[in-house]
Amino acid sequence: MNPLKRLASQTAVYGLSSIIGRFLNYLLVPLYTYTFAPADYGVVAEFYAYMGFLAVLLVFGLETGYFRFRSGGEREPPVVFATVVRTLIVANGGFLLAAVLLQQPIADLLRHAAHPEYIWWVAAIVALDSVGAAAFARLRAEDKALHFAGIKLIEIGANIGLNLFFILVCRQAFEADPDSLLGRLWDPAIGIGYVFLANLAASGLKILLLMPQLKDGLFGAGAIFDAELFKRIIRYSLPMVIIGMAGIVNEMLDRAALKFLLPYDDATNMAQLGIYSACYKLSILMTLFIQAFRYAGEPFFFAYAKQQDAKQLYALVLNWFVIFCVFILLLVTLYLDLFQYFVGADYREGLTVVPVLLLANLLLGVYVNLSIWYKLTDRTLLGAWVALIGAGITIAMLWLLVPVYGYQGAAWAHLACYSAMVAMSYLLGRRYYPVPYDLTRVFGYIALGLGLYGASRWLTSGIGWNSLVAGTLLMLVYLAVVAVVDGRRLVARQA
Repeated sequence: MNPLKRLASQTAVYGLSSIIGRFLNYLLVPLYTYTFAPADYGVVAEFYAYMGFLAVLLVFGLETGYFRFRSGGEREPPVVFATVVRTLIVANGGFLLAAVLLQQPIADLLRHAAHPEYIWWVAAIVALDSVGAAAFARLRAEDKALHFAGIKLIEIGANIGLNLFFILVCRQAFEADPDSLLGRLWDPAIGIGYVFLANLAASGLKILLLMPQLKDGLFGAGAIFDAELFKRIIRYSLPMVIIGMAGIVNEMLDRAALKFLLPYDDATNMAQLGIYSACYKLSILMTLFIQAFRYAGEPFFFAYAKQQDAKQLYALVLNWFVIFCVFILLLVTLYLDLFQYFVGADYREGLTVVPVLLLANLLLGVYVNLSIWYKLTDRTLLGAWVALIGAGITIAMLWLLVPVYGYQGAAWAHLACYSAMVAMSYLLGRRYYPVPYDLTRVFGYIALGLGLYGASRWLTSGIGWNSLVAGTLLMLVYLAVVAVVDGRRLVARQA
């Protein structure tokens, strides 16, 4: 199969689980924002931010390490997989035990003293997901995208179903008759905590479905723990933890820190966090496309690296990646009058952050593409420095902007961080792994997208056009430009 078609098809299949599946999960946002007050939803946003940090820390970068040493041919794939799986099980088992034993002190520290159970529920979710990451990495390496997508969709479906069961069915049964069978399953004291319980059950189901892969890592033929290989994988992978942690700082520190940086009382800060987090979800289409691309792209880049035209192909991939990302940016911003109904009325005051966050996430996707220079040349430590500098920019901007501009400052901190990381990664890539990226096209499409968004604001606010009419017209202009500028080139390449 043509390599570009192969990457596109793999991205589409992974997108079935990460874009379509997560989009269904995203439909829970109306359930939360129409059911719970902003302060309650802020609790979910806060803990999921913590989970983002823990998820990176407790995988130890071993997904990328697995791809590197599996494709390197230095050890048999079963040995590499067994070493990774056993490392993750031991480390995450110890983490979960510590969380259970220390749940109350941690809850006190996070100002959730009334709900220490949140601590071990969240820890259990992270531990299960971290172990499952190894099994998913194996499915990706073996090109079993449909199997991967199927399990992901089942997990997401279970999570959605349990959320609906607890928050709609059981809560309504409790309000009608607290002593009914379903009513007894709803405890008002738990409240928003049912979101965590639903996630925990879905993560447990996922592990059961991944058990064939995990059993191979523990008991399969050739599945031995190689201590020497462990040392080499850890040396390669730990810088990826630094990169991942820095990435989570850039992506999620705002939601973990807003409660502490906003200049109001705790209740108001949590409400502001809830509003910002709900509106952040409106940029989720961009994030999910990047995630699907990353799932398909990482093994693809490693597998294709030895081909003669690899660098030219990587440049073409970035070009089309940006074309799709700008399409998503326009889809959401030009039709924001429709997308706003995904959040409750109490949350819509935060919609002004959506265009900024979409642009920031687009630049994150560009950085993901550019980052192949340190992965393919084993300069992961240097790549870690780029991520650390980006994290430093995020921390500084949050510290400076949020107390003055509120959650608007958090959105601009994202944009400043990813802009700097794109610039640094491009310059370092030019030195260590030069790829002939067409910057005129890449940034030309981004500028075109921003110009069309600006035109939509002028047409609707300045002239009084209907927003849907203006948005559709401008989207057609974008698609026509893409067809003229790059459509013929793509057709010629496939021919």
